[in-house]
Amino acid sequence: MTDDAAAPICLARPLLPGPDDTRTGCAAARGLDGRPLHAAALKFFWGPMDCGKSTMALQMNYNHARQGRRGLVTTRIDRSLGPQVTTRIGLAHSAIEVTDSLDLRDLVRDAWAEGVRVDYLICDEASFYNLEHVEQMAELVDNYDVDVYAFGLATDFRSCLFPAAQRLFELADEVARIQVEVLCWCGREGLLNARVVDGRVVREGEQVVIGDTMASADVRYQVLCRRHYRSGDLGPRS
Repeated sequence: MTDDAAAPICLARPLLPGPDDTRTGCAAARGLDGRPLHAAALKFFWGPMDCGKSTMALQMNYNHARQGRRGLVTTRIDRSLGPQVTTRIGLAHSAIEVTDSLDLRDLVRDAWAEGVRVDYLICDEASFYNLEHVEQMAELVDNYDVDVYAFGLATDFRSCLFPAAQRLFELADEVARIQVEVLCWCGREGLLNARVVDGRVVREGEQVVIGDTMASADVRYQVLCRRHYRSGDLGPRS
């Protein structure tokens, strides 16, 4: 009776294949983080404002880092207007700001070139990324074997899907609505993100406008149930 041969160990992530390259490998091979190669996934976690998307993103990063995995945290147009992920419950983490010109594949490849391992990406505020970024997320999973966890809104203030969110719904291996319940002022489940200007719900304008949830803000956002979103009823004034 003989022992089974030990599973091969991959000591580095595979390089980016060129357009004519072929990829071969053993499904049992494992990366430095111990997870099987070719098992990465693109996952999109979505929900309305105030449901805890950024909090969950930071918790996900913490959980993976605790197990020895190494990742990068990215964001775009965070409420702080800085290169960080912030939450309404006071948590914060430094992050890489995603610009139109940033290529997420280059971000990972440059880290590898500097000897920094990247096992996963946390992509907060993913609904504000552009379509190219979403395609790059899918390529990171399929060609680089890097997990990508995206967090963001599904719909804008007009109740229309953000383009990046729509593409994530189309491409992601797993889509999950965040289960933290957000309530409309009436007590029903909050579903839609209303933009409020001068005390009124507006339905025209730029898709992305920075605002707050404070009643004193010039432009603010409020989560409403479908009934009160459609009627524009913001509830009793204090």
